[in-house]
Amino acid sequence: MQINYEVLEKKGLQLYPAPQPVGSYVQCLRTGNYLHLSGGISVNGPDAYYGKLGETVSVEEGQKAAAAAILNRLAVIEAELGGFERLSKIVAVNGFVNCTPDFTEQAKVLNGASDLLVELFGPEAAHSRSAVGVVSLPLGVAVEINMIVEIEPENCGH
Repeated sequence: MQINYEVLEKKGLQLYPAPQPVGSYVQCLRTGNYLHLSGGISVNGPDAYYGKLGETVSVEEGQKAAAAAILNRLAVIEAELGGFERLSKIVAVNGFVNCTPDFTEQAKVLNGASDLLVELFGPEAAHSRSAVGVVSLPLGVAVEINMIVEIEPENCGH
């Protein structure tokens, strides 16, 4: 898969350097032909989204938060692989939405991440997904996303 940087530019978005872990974990773990990415928060460079959906954050802002979180995760993939050439499939996106107990539009919020992936990589970026509402998230962010992606095997010269 190849990322469409023109889409990023048109949307006024960019990939910032991959963030360092803020706890006792690694950002990405490779197993076989899969990368398992830890949860990334709704902070992508200066674009940072905090607060609770259904209280201080609108669905539209939540979608921007989800986009920031997915860009945060893409930065980790780019750092791990040295680009996106070996990315072959986005398998699963699991999103957590910081929200009030009566908020029920988690799926709409996560569309901000899913739609951006398809815009950036094309229809082959369609993926399985979970959208879960939670009472709080680390640092008070609005959205956290983890994901699993499939990668091409490394060429061993055979």
